[in-house]
Formats: sequence, C-alpha cells, structure tokens
Amino acid sequence: MCAVVCLFVVLPLPGNEAKAGEEWTVVDRILGEDGKHSRDVSGIACMTSSGFPRHCLVIDDNLQSGQFLTLKDGELQPGDVVPLIENTFGGRDLELDGEGVAFYSDPKDGGAFYVIGSHGHARHDTTDCVGPLTEKNKARIAASSQIVRIRLKPSVGKTLSRHDVVDITRNAKLRDFIAAEPTLQPHMDKCLEPNAQTEGNGVTIEGLAILNGRLYAGFRGPSLPGAPILSVPLESLFGSGTGGAKLVVVKLDKGRGVRDLAPYGGGLLVLAGPVGSERGRYDVYWWDTSSPDMKHLGDITDQAQAAEQSKPEGILPLEVSSGQLRLLIVSDGKDAKDGAPRTVLVPAP
Repeated sequence: MCAVVCLFVVLPLPGNEAKAGEEWTVVDRILGEDGKHSRDVSGIACMTSSGFPRHCLVIDDNLQSGQFLTLKDGELQPGDVVPLIENTFGGRDLELDGEGVAFYSDPKDGGAFYVIGSHGHARHDTTDCVGPLTEKNKARIAASSQIVRIRLKPSVGKTLSRHDVVDITRNAKLRDFIAAEPTLQPHMDKCLEPNAQTEGNGVTIEGLAILNGRLYAGFRGPSLPGAPILSVPLESLFGSGTGGAKLVVVKLDKGRGVRDLAPYGGGLLVLAGPVGSERGRYDVYWWDTSSPDMKHLGDITDQAQAAEQSKPEGILPLEVSSGQLRLLIVSDGKDAKDGAPRTVLVPAP
C-alpha cells in the first residue's frame, strides 16, 4: 500500500501514449523473507509525484524493514534496506505487518516517509479469535500497531540510501484514536476473516496517505458495510497536538474494503478490493475526503492481472495522457514476484 503528496499534471511527449497492462522490470530483487524475492509487497511511495527517476520506498508486510528504490519509467531499481521496528517475542522477530507507505514534506520537519502497520490481529493465527488474547498475539498486535517515520536530509543523493536518513521514530498513538471511535472499537483485536470460532470482521489497516498535514488510514476491515477511513493531524501523532481525528465511512459494498490510498488532485485515490482472501474485483475511486461518496474511475481487475495468488496492494499515480491517468500497481501473492509491478489506465478524475 502507498502515497505521495503533490498534485501534478504531466504533459505526454509526442507519440508516447500511455499503455495499460505493461509489466515493469525489477532489477535484481525486492527483498522478501530469507533474502529471497519478495512475494508480499504491500506498498510503495515516492518523494516526487511527476517525472522520472523518482526516489521511493517499498515495503514487504512480512519484514521488519523497508527498501529504498529508484523508479524509472518501466523499471524499479531496489537499493538500501531501511530498518523499521525491532519488536521480538520469545527471541523471534515480530512483523510490523507494514501495509501502507506515504511520503510527506513538512515545512518544519522536512521530508519523511511514513509506514503504517495493520493495527490488527495476525491473519495467519486464529487460535484466539474469541476469548482472551495469548501473550504472543498481544505482542504481535503491539508490533503491528505502530507508525514509523523515516526523516530524510533536506538534500538527498542521486540514489536514495541509508546515508540520507536523519532519524527513524515510531509511535502507537493511532491505536488510541481507533479505540476512541465507537464504530471501530468493537472490532479491535478481532480476526479479519470468519472461521469456525468467529464472524471475523476485525480491524485491519491497509491504506495510508498524507494530505494537507493529515494522515489518512484506510481500513480493509471492518466492512460495515462501507469502509472506514480515519484521518488524524500529523501533529497529534508526531508532535504536541491532541485530538482532531475524523472518521468517514466511504460507500463500498459489504465485503469490500480499502486496499490502498494515494493523494491526487486535491483528494485521494482509493484502491478497493475484497476484505477477505478470496479472489475478487479491484476498483479505483477518487474521494474528496469530506463525504461518504466516491467517484468510481474503473475496474482494474483484468488490467492488473489480479488473481487468487496476485492481489493488488499498492497504487502510485504516474501521469495523465489524453484524459487517462496511468497508475503503477504492485501486488501481493505467490504469483506476484517482486510485487509484479504493472501499469493500469483509468479516466482522470
């Protein structure tokens, strides 16, 4: 899941029409478990919103780290690994379960990437979907209930590297804002998907964007129906501010949730898909951030080659050409090696 903060209109070069369904090359690999090719890419964000090359950060939801990369038109060049968290339980590393990444440039603090954990129950352990949490799952939820900020130097190198990082800070304040929302609190620490013990429908964040100093967290679950999007001032998360949270439940059918968010055109692009792990439809919407209504831009299921083992997880705006907005989609699944980056086209909002 990804976001960038600037608005943009890029004029196409003569004879260079944007095409949908193009698979982009990944040089070497995006690192996954055990140093292998990632098959769990969950988000990408870049420092700039137009032109190439771009300095970006990509995340794998099974790791404690992210990875810088250089984005060129048609190619991703992964680089340095960036540590995000250090949580452990019983001597073993715990995942951040990083599901969304955003970039935001603040006049006071400079530019920074932000990575958000799912803030949810471990999806692969359903031993305590009902009843008290085990100590292990308490630790897992604590690890995933963090937002990580990676602040960068005012001027970075030609290739973004670990030497461009000023500091890395983490906090769990968003969990308190979630608990304060009557719509969300009953779903905290519950399993996402139904099983023999429970109906599921627990809290799981998958989308992250930052717009005008507010952090937007898009929820894959619960499905209400409709999908919750909670926004909080950055100052209330990483500064001295308090309060200011706003919850909007955008209109989506039952069983569908947010899979990613990205700023565009003064609002947000919303990637929507199934709440559960079943194969389903993926759509892109544009949302003005104020009302529950969204503008449907298109069904991208076929363009993104979405399948049971390749599910769109991240969305990155590229440029507009002839009224069509070109997006880069990265996916998660056994068939999504290195995120299977692929372009799609939808009408510009």
